[in-house]
Amino acid sequence: MPSVSERFEQCRSAQRCALIPFLTAGDPDLETTAAALKALDCHGADLIELGMPYSDPLADGPVIQAAATRALQKGTRLEAVLDMAQGLQLNTPLILFTYYNPIYHRGISNFLTTVANAGIKGLVIPDLPLEEAEPILGQTADLGLELTLLIAPTTSPERMQAIARASQGFIYLVSTTGVTGMRQEMASRVQDLIHTLRQITPKPISVGFGISNPEQAHQVKVWGADAAIVGSAFVKRLSDPSQGLEAVASFCQALRTALDTP
Repeated sequence: MPSVSERFEQCRSAQRCALIPFLTAGDPDLETTAAALKALDCHGADLIELGMPYSDPLADGPVIQAAATRALQKGTRLEAVLDMAQGLQLNTPLILFTYYNPIYHRGISNFLTTVANAGIKGLVIPDLPLEEAEPILGQTADLGLELTLLIAPTTSPERMQAIARASQGFIYLVSTTGVTGMRQEMASRVQDLIHTLRQITPKPISVGFGISNPEQAHQVKVWGADAAIVGSAFVKRLSDPSQGLEAVASFCQALRTALDTP
């Protein structure tokens, strides 16, 4: 299994804009999550974000909030999620999306060792500011993990530089202020933000929050992004009994086709 950085190197060598789908673990249940991860693995995903359900997901919009609530009501817990993920033997590196409180509760070293032993390759912690990230950044390399930090449209150029230096694997560029969710249009400012970041760092730039269709994914590619992150649109399809796994697979393939289009 390649690391997050290695997978981006592979994509860059192939001149391929990476696709990073997001799923909420345990919604509607872990068996379906496992099947969806396999479908994404087979239909064009380059990396996959797996969201741990959390009771107060501040960065998430209504679709993912509702999915997290349903998953928690089903009793979804970290150990079960990691056991499920480890048993799949995917070819696609998994990035765990989790809030900081569960990490603090378990202890940083214990949490990081547990997820690394389960084969997780990356971490995204949306409520972890740069100033508080060093205790995690100082341990990830030895465990084969990479902690990716977020940059928002409101981030100052000076802070962008500091975040870009510290972020591991790639830069997570939030396309808009606010929470995750499907939007009708991508903010045109994203193009300027990508250009600004290109002057600051050679690290891959992934755009997330708001990409909901193949046209928007293609747009961020044209603007120069290294990857498109798509969350709520996948979560909504998987939770809808009339869509489910087949819709997840076909949507993933449609996004892959859009990203492969010049």
